[in-house]
Amino acid sequence: QVQLVESGGGLVQAGGSLRLSCAASGINFMVYNIRWYRQAPGNERDLVAELTTGGNTNSADSVKGRFTISRDNAKKTVYLKMNSLKPEDTGVYYCNARNRLTKREYWGQGTQVTVSS
Repeated sequence: QVQLVESGGGLVQAGGSLRLSCAASGINFMVYNIRWYRQAPGNERDLVAELTTGGNTNSADSVKGRFTISRDNAKKTVYLKMNSLKPEDTGVYYCNARNRLTKREYWGQGTQVTVSS
């Protein structure tokens, strides 16, 4: 059974930090590119950061210099370290795994991040 489980969300004051985790099971983690998305209330899901199997990273302009994406292949886990959080970072954060060859995608259930001013 394919499963992506996010954790690490919560309530934090502006300027604080959180680290989100996404644990994968049921897939060959090594062949999947990983993305983090977030969705604010009433909005579409927006791409936050991406990490490919080749080690390349990309991030949205709004989080550059503040968020860092990484992965631990042995633990089949991807992380999103978020520093200097702002109220506009509030939303539900989802991890996405996309097979680099077949393009098949899997989604986690999401974890809530709330940043107070």
